[in-house]
Amino acid sequence: MNRWFLFGLLVCLIYACESSRDRQDYLRFTGPTMGTSYNVTCGPTQDTTIRQEIDQLLIDINQELSTYIPSSTISQFNQKNKKVKLSTTRFFQVNLEKSAAIFEATDGYFDPTVMPLVNYWGFGYTEKRPVTRIDSPKVDSLLTFVGFDKLSWEEDLLEKNLSHLQLDFSAIAKGYAVDEVGKYLRSKGINNYLVEIGGELVAKGVNPDNKVWNVGINVPRKDAKLNELAMAIPLENMGMASSGNYRIFYQGDGYDYAHTINPKTGFPEKSDILSATVLAKTCMQADGYATAFMAMGLDKAFELAINRTDLEAVFLYTNETGELLEKATPNLQKLIKH
Repeated sequence: MNRWFLFGLLVCLIYACESSRDRQDYLRFTGPTMGTSYNVTCGPTQDTTIRQEIDQLLIDINQELSTYIPSSTISQFNQKNKKVKLSTTRFFQVNLEKSAAIFEATDGYFDPTVMPLVNYWGFGYTEKRPVTRIDSPKVDSLLTFVGFDKLSWEEDLLEKNLSHLQLDFSAIAKGYAVDEVGKYLRSKGINNYLVEIGGELVAKGVNPDNKVWNVGINVPRKDAKLNELAMAIPLENMGMASSGNYRIFYQGDGYDYAHTINPKTGFPEKSDILSATVLAKTCMQADGYATAFMAMGLDKAFELAINRTDLEAVFLYTNETGELLEKATPNLQKLIKH
């Protein structure tokens, strides 16, 4: 299996029907992808070729976006400085263009050129290891290669302005893959489905019991079990993604290094947010904003969330006494079930 590091998977999301009863015209299947697994529940259909075709679709996406495949489009760009002809790389092009939009909308808190820093802190495609001693001058030097505005593309060709600049779409690619699987299912005439990859999901229509899909958000604690839920949210024709730092980190130098790297400082972000969950029209958009919100911190993230009409968000955090609290945009707050 071609492995990705789980940069985007931070909050365990559990989905289920309202009861265990399944209608026979729904299919359920799972498989490995992107260093994690995908899960699909869809219907009505009896087309058993769907799974094989989804497997191939995910392989094709990996071949353009995975930094763990040396021959992938992104690896060739990163490590061999090859220019990318965008018209021949549909998946890469969409991720590039959406990344540019979210980079601008979040004032640079979402920045896929953070890859050199992700590698330095031990969360990238290089050797996984904790940083036992911080080399601040090294971090500063790597920051000179970070900045989406250091990329340039005109019409059909992407190239670097700096040879050591590298891209990492892992904070948006799983959401994109979820959307692509959903698009494929619709092309087969299937309009009821829940698709999940590593905790990022999209839902359409109804579940096997003819009810809106319900998604549970895990308690943001590193030792929490998968059935320990902080809340549940009905998900109707929306994408949803969560980000957090409590499950993926290294210990060293006196504290835990979380995997969310702040592209403005070069350091792992010690955010006051335990988890950020975003709902949007597409899972790709939700995925990107959830990552940006973790780097922004609660106040900035919430301000941005309530001022956008195209997404909803809920943040879990603790106060000075360690009490778990939540803060949600008004429309989403009405839907949350405890």
